[in-house]
Amino acid sequence: MLACDEWKPFVAMVAIDFAFAIVNILLKKVLDEGLNHLVLITYRLSISTIFLAPIGYYWERNDRPKLTFRILCYLFFSAIVGASITQYFFLLGIQYTSATFACAFVNMVPVITFVMALPFGLETVNIKCNSGRAKILGSLVCISGAMVLTFYKGMPLFHFSHSQAAAPTMSSAVKMSHTAKAGRWTIGLIALFVGTLFWSSWFLLQSNIGKRYPCQYSSTAIMTFFGAIQSAILSLCTGRNLSMWVLKGKIEIVTVLYAGMVGSGLCIVGMSWCVKKRGPVFTAAFSPLVQIMAAFIDIPILHEQLHLGSVLGSILVMIGLYILLWGKNKEMQNRVAKLVQEVQEIKEQEPNIQHITISCNSRPT
Repeated sequence: MLACDEWKPFVAMVAIDFAFAIVNILLKKVLDEGLNHLVLITYRLSISTIFLAPIGYYWERNDRPKLTFRILCYLFFSAIVGASITQYFFLLGIQYTSATFACAFVNMVPVITFVMALPFGLETVNIKCNSGRAKILGSLVCISGAMVLTFYKGMPLFHFSHSQAAAPTMSSAVKMSHTAKAGRWTIGLIALFVGTLFWSSWFLLQSNIGKRYPCQYSSTAIMTFFGAIQSAILSLCTGRNLSMWVLKGKIEIVTVLYAGMVGSGLCIVGMSWCVKKRGPVFTAAFSPLVQIMAAFIDIPILHEQLHLGSVLGSILVMIGLYILLWGKNKEMQNRVAKLVQEVQEIKEQEPNIQHITISCNSRPT
């Protein structure tokens, strides 16, 4: 029974990453068919709000703190950098590049978050320790991978038959020129980079929200509610054609429901459970699986081309990510070992103490 409990987080994270990979594939499919980005985001966040609100209401009703105006402002800005605008840039990047390529940029979020957290004192680096040097090395390797992804495309690795390659573009009257494709790829790169910066900023903002309003399900439901309103306003300002709000075909309906309930609902709940069981380092270490699973679906089924630069850059990103995660894990182990040693010293000095509370962020009390 104990062995089964140990494997549950592994199975959960594999299932979550597989679900995220399917979300990315479905999103690219409906975007290529013409579904408006902001309409898709509005529907997705609205469904996520409807799905998460009852969970937050019933599970956190006994220990929910007072929802102040200041917390609402934090959640409103959290929706801007973590839901509406960020998802718009990521969807734009997926449409103009590929789901596999977009997943590689998502893998850089932990490293960019780590670099951005240093000036605010949310992360520290001690270059005298192996953990500190590993965090620096991992960040540099991951940034190098990002540079390769951005500036080096390389030769294509797959050669699809003429019928396969032409199938997705049969509806186009004229094939896209090489210059047009390069321009779309550049726009996709910029969109993914901006989305990654916003997503990393959201983690820094969320660390503050978590301290002031530690109700994960309720805060997420409120955030997605604000995000849905923001996306709806943006979509109405940029395009007033009401026909774009009509979902055409089963694939668009399935994508919106799946992305909202599973991608922004169940996956968040599952990841929260894994963080509680095994910690954030364990949970974040599974993020490269999304890219691998997306590639297994993206290439053979949708016949998306994979280039050498994407493979080399993705490998560097994943290596750098795991070096950084190893450094953070080693740092936590050293901190726990130091606290245990301090506890032993306190017990030796005060043998009458019956109970000691250990906090990884402070000294034993």
